[in-house]
Amino acid sequence: QLQLVESGGGLVQAGGSLRLSCAASGRSFINYAVGWFRQAPGIGRELVAAIDGSGRGTHYADSVGGRFTISRDNVKNTVYLQMNSLKPEDTAVYYCAAKHRATSEYGFWGQGTRVNVSS
Repeated sequence: QLQLVESGGGLVQAGGSLRLSCAASGRSFINYAVGWFRQAPGIGRELVAAIDGSGRGTHYADSVGGRFTISRDNVKNTVYLQMNSLKPEDTAVYYCAAKHRATSEYGFWGQGTRVNVSS
């Protein structure tokens, strides 16, 4: 079992940066891939970025490629999402989620952290 806690959200002006953190409690964190999802009002949930257990494999949505960077520190059991050149359309609640390498579904979710980007 994993528990995930996000932090780092807030209000930022367009063009600014934020770094989100997802801290995990539980064993064998390296066995879990982690994804950052976001959900804005009236819009379905979107997978923004994902990283495999080793940290060597990453994936980005086209909407954030080149602006966002996902990384992880398996000693600290933490995954980060560095968000640069933020746009008003990045405004959403951001969630981190984890899935064990033996499964295809994200089965562990955090409570979310809100990001507001003003124009």
